[in-house]
Amino acid sequence: MNSVYKVIEIIGVSDKSWEEAAKSAVQAALKSLREVRVAEVKEMDINIGDDGAMTFRTKLRVSFKYAD
Repeated sequence: MNSVYKVIEIIGVSDKSWEEAAKSAVQAALKSLREVRVAEVKEMDINIGDDGAMTFRTKLRVSFKYAD
């Protein structure tokens, strides 16, 4: 049987780490998408606020089984 998968990009944000940002993004995706298969880290960056506070951002490509 053939399968088709859709790929989307999501961004997770954390004030602790890139790993926490990725984890929060995947957890959010699991709440709204069915049959999530793979989450691939594409990019990581840090947003630095005027007060010096750092926010970690992780961009992920997430694939899930496509359903008509």
